[in-house]
Amino acid sequence: MDFALLLVVAVAVTGAIWLLDLIWWRPARRARLLANTEAGTTEGIDPAAREKALKDPWPVDYARSFFPVLLVVLVLRSFVVEPFQIPSGSMRPTLEVGDFILVNKFAYGLRLPVINTRIVELGEPERGDVMVFRFPSEPSVNFIKRVVGVPGDRIRYEDKQLYVNGEPVPKSLVEAGPAAAPGELLLEERLGEVSHAIYTNPRDPGPQMREVVVPPGHYFTMGDNRDHSNDSRYWGFVPEANVVGKAFAVWMHWDGGLPSFTSVRRIQ
Repeated sequence: MDFALLLVVAVAVTGAIWLLDLIWWRPARRARLLANTEAGTTEGIDPAAREKALKDPWPVDYARSFFPVLLVVLVLRSFVVEPFQIPSGSMRPTLEVGDFILVNKFAYGLRLPVINTRIVELGEPERGDVMVFRFPSEPSVNFIKRVVGVPGDRIRYEDKQLYVNGEPVPKSLVEAGPAAAPGELLLEERLGEVSHAIYTNPRDPGPQMREVVVPPGHYFTMGDNRDHSNDSRYWGFVPEANVVGKAFAVWMHWDGGLPSFTSVRRIQ
């Protein structure tokens, strides 16, 4: 289900009904009421009959009530912030399955809903950003990964080591994470100004990737759970047109039980 499309359609329909009533249907109802009076005024009409004649039809009443609410939701969701739920463990340990996150919709520019065309440029994704985007081969599906390569970067991944422009990305051992699978190590990696945690398993050979150059208008992304992430190493680059926004906070966690707000935090 494309919720953005449904929201746009709902705003358009309720707005059209409200506008048509304002400029056409309501004046017509009043004109008919006046035409039915002997004196050409409403003074001779029974008050109850007058109220009934002037009462808005139910579609108009519902449209006038819902249009402002739907419009505010559309504007906030399209241009300010949008919530998402994490469905997989590809971004562990940064994001866990069941985390509910908030995505900044204007960090990378304002985009029209549904068609996702950028109309105002405000910024560009940077290395280290946790970015939500439309999966290139299936745009109806949203993915979330970390940006490791921006246009012009040379990216290579070999023997569990990420290289950017020929330089190994610094990383250091933290511990064998308590939530990690057997053999997994918890490491801290530094991409530019961003330090973040990753999981990797030395016993899992994982993918080896020769050096590639990120083309103009595209980005290279990887999951923080390096051995269990379907990312750019497998399917290629993310076009700029597919960018949705920058994830910046976890506001709730829900794994089927009671919702938890104790894990509210800023995303690094």
